[in-house]
Amino acid sequence: MADYQAIRQTAGARAAEIDAGLRAHMNKVYGTMSVGMLITALAAWAVAGLATTTDPASATVQLQNGTLLTAFGQAIYLSPLRWVIMFAPLAVLFLGMGAVFRRASAAGAQLFFFAFALLIGLSLSSIFIVYTAFSITQTFLVTAIAFAGLSLYGYTTKKDLSGWGTFLMMGLIGLIVAMVVNLVLGAVFGISSPAFMFAISAIGVLIFAGLTAYDTQTIKSEYLAHAHHGDKDWLDKSAIHGALSMYLNFLNMFQFLLFFLGSQE
Repeated sequence: MADYQAIRQTAGARAAEIDAGLRAHMNKVYGTMSVGMLITALAAWAVAGLATTTDPASATVQLQNGTLLTAFGQAIYLSPLRWVIMFAPLAVLFLGMGAVFRRASAAGAQLFFFAFALLIGLSLSSIFIVYTAFSITQTFLVTAIAFAGLSLYGYTTKKDLSGWGTFLMMGLIGLIVAMVVNLVLGAVFGISSPAFMFAISAIGVLIFAGLTAYDTQTIKSEYLAHAHHGDKDWLDKSAIHGALSMYLNFLNMFQFLLFFLGSQE
């Protein structure tokens, strides 16, 4: 009986240790993601401030909505450089991120993630010349509430969400193709369909809502599967990789919701 009680106590202590480790791991995921979002927001705000002016004498061009752009703003928003800024984050994400997470240390991966967040801020800065600050803030708060609820569901639900993965990835690929087609039609042929953009945004919100719950459960499951091995470097890099996934889910949900909630007046 004594041996049985000792085994139970040991198992209970180990389970408590894993639970505490899981909470710390998830806190690191959300903390790293939050720092990344802060870097993006500050970078976008700072770049938009440098790109716009209220002094007509220092402006080089005036947009249709009345916004005055500086020479810097004209270069990043109206010149061919805007395409480099727009697609640079995608190139970094698909071509460089995987190699960094495989080869770099946890600290190196985290630094790369923060540099990526800075680059996203540069590409996202144009929202400040399209939408009002109030509507941007409002959309951010709505996104934060929705994200928190969806992530909490993914963390607490007993339902296995792994079956969502293939469906969501297929939907994401289709969404990217539709966005590229819409971008080409608008930029090259001048064809713009509000109904098509409405459909893209609605589907985008649903896909990234699903990915938020799915990725949360995946991060939790991966930690529980590897916690017994005690590989700290893997766990640290896993937290950063999870932060990147959650960051992208939040960011994309925010941008698609901005289409519905953003005000341009």
